[in-house]
Amino acid sequence: MGLILRLLVAAGLAADAYVHWVFAPDMAFVEGGAIGGDLLFRVQAAVAGVVAVVILTYATRWAYALAFLVAASAVGALLFYYYVDVGALGPLPAMYEPVWYTEKTISVVGEGIAALAAAAGFLLVGRGKREDDEVLEREPAGHI
Repeated sequence: MGLILRLLVAAGLAADAYVHWVFAPDMAFVEGGAIGGDLLFRVQAAVAGVVAVVILTYATRWAYALAFLVAASAVGALLFYYYVDVGALGPLPAMYEPVWYTEKTISVVGEGIAALAAAAGFLLVGRGKREDDEVLEREPAGHI
């Protein structure tokens, strides 16, 4: 089960990274804020890619937590900027985009799957070890 969760998280984050990297040049024309939309998309792509490698390398609670934060924040941002036109938010450019297209669907599905799988991985990773520790505590030291 752990390998499947890791692959789901990594695949979802890879889809996120790919879509953000491909669309980064188009975001150079987004106005407002101190950070350009193209830079924002490239950073998201890089972070998602790095965290995908991290989750494949380390199946720890912190790795799943990190993956969840990256994927869930990406889903949140995508949905927020689809429904709400807030303009520039501090250093962030005005990213409002009330249209839906294939690449956006790929991104939100990948991010959503990654977030759900990362949450499940976070909850399941330490569980087996704790159950083993509880069994050891209940059994006498000399009992095998």
